[in-house]
Amino acid sequence: MFPVVIPVAGVGTRSLPASKAIPKEMMPLFDKPIIQYIAEEAVEAGVKEIIFVTSKGKTALEDHFDAAPELESFLKEKNKTSLLEEVQRVSRMLKVQSVRQKEALGLGHAVGMASGMISSSHFFVMLGDEVTDSTPNSLQQLLQVYESLGDQREEVGVVMLMSVPDEDVSKYGICELQDRKILRCVEKPKAHETNSRWAITGRYLLPRKVFEHIESSKRGALGEIQLTDALDALAKEGKLYACQFQGLRLDAGDRLGFLEANLHFYLKSSLQEDVRKILRKYQ
Repeated sequence: MFPVVIPVAGVGTRSLPASKAIPKEMMPLFDKPIIQYIAEEAVEAGVKEIIFVTSKGKTALEDHFDAAPELESFLKEKNKTSLLEEVQRVSRMLKVQSVRQKEALGLGHAVGMASGMISSSHFFVMLGDEVTDSTPNSLQQLLQVYESLGDQREEVGVVMLMSVPDEDVSKYGICELQDRKILRCVEKPKAHETNSRWAITGRYLLPRKVFEHIESSKRGALGEIQLTDALDALAKEGKLYACQFQGLRLDAGDRLGFLEANLHFYLKSSLQEDVRKILRKYQ
């Protein structure tokens, strides 16, 4: 199975000051950090390896998936078997590597940092603050589109899309489609600049070819290299396809999105009735 690149080098400005001392990806959703939901989604799709694109202060992400002998010994001594098994499960979940992005030069630049660590024909990209809940999961949906292309899938990319209202068009990269083929990708257009309302979300299945397009991409107005520009180059070659996501997408990177994500997983848990009682106090 293809590896996953997870860009996590950002400072998490939407989560400050909570993310000042810990990576936003390590903030807890219900009973585990955001990044674990993402890793578990990857594992469910058959992924064996993830590559973090990190920056200073992000070592907690790698540590979370590493062995913890002292903690394991403590849990064993205290006969906390279920917790011990969970800690060991996380450390054995998959192979973790990392590469540093020393300058914050955009998502395209971040993805490009992983080029030397990928030998397979394709790789996934998962954003570190977007959590999804669906069956099949988002990576499996990407794979379904990819596999349906048969002999056409060489050097082809698949991007997960969702429909957004007019007022949200300028917040996303937008893809213009013909059936499921993507004709054009444009970064954060105004609503009147495109007829499409299909927005790029934080899940991609990309060919190694995309690294060439990232290298040749020009910096935008903020001095950043956008992944959307590389995707547009693939689209112009006729090698980019849409996966219209079926499921729930949660942006845990801002305050309201983080609250909604927590509520979603609490209400799916055995604590749901207690949570509903608490919520009724504030109605």
